[in-house]
Amino acid sequence: MTDLNGSTVFVTGASAGFGAACARRFAAKGARLILCGRRGDRLENLKAELKVPVHAITLDVRDRRAVERAVTALPPEFAAVDVLVNNAGLALGLEPAQEADLDDWDQMVDTNIKGLTYCTRAVLPGMVARDRGHVINIGSVAATYPYPGGNAYGATKAFVQQFTMNLRADLFGTRVRATVIEPGLCGETEFSVVRFKGDAERAAKLYQDTQPLTADDIAECVLWTASLPPHVNVNRLEVMPVAQSFAGLKVARGT
Repeated sequence: MTDLNGSTVFVTGASAGFGAACARRFAAKGARLILCGRRGDRLENLKAELKVPVHAITLDVRDRRAVERAVTALPPEFAAVDVLVNNAGLALGLEPAQEADLDDWDQMVDTNIKGLTYCTRAVLPGMVARDRGHVINIGSVAATYPYPGGNAYGATKAFVQQFTMNLRADLFGTRVRATVIEPGLCGETEFSVVRFKGDAERAAKLYQDTQPLTADDIAECVLWTASLPPHVNVNRLEVMPVAQSFAGLKVARGT
């Protein structure tokens, strides 16, 4: 197995949800952490909690120049990134495409697609030069299974899936790994509250009378893929709770 003790792990969107859970899992294995997110106070609280070296960066991954500066300015002891967890992302709205807010679409594209590519492009050259490393992208089952209102969000996650597979093609001949992890229904995070713009009651109804995945479940998947022997690459890992399955095809009558 890959020994993560002393390795350097860069987690985006680390102030809550999957990102914070991943930080805790990697810290338990003795990794040093680079944690970035937009809410610096939360990052500092997480840094104080963890018992490993942590470099916290208040950063919006949509800002290409800020991402480049942050990676270039990493302290020497954090500069050689072994694992990049591209977790920063969001869904906004659940309206049909003809009613969707274009500002929501822009924000999802800028974060889920552009932000992920900016971080990858900034960190990847160092991995290739050292001939080791692992890019782990957080996707979604929405990349494969469309649903009403998923429009732009599902499309951004389809990009994440395809981008990861193309990274695998580009990294041929190196020992740098690339993985996309695609969660299904997941509670105990801010995902749906953000999607519904602060409407916690509406968000809670999505998980009513069911047992969804948790942030810890996904963090365990991330840790597992990173911990496998260096010659093993998990290309794509799709994860659903037992309570969730495929919606099937629908037929509209009388049209």
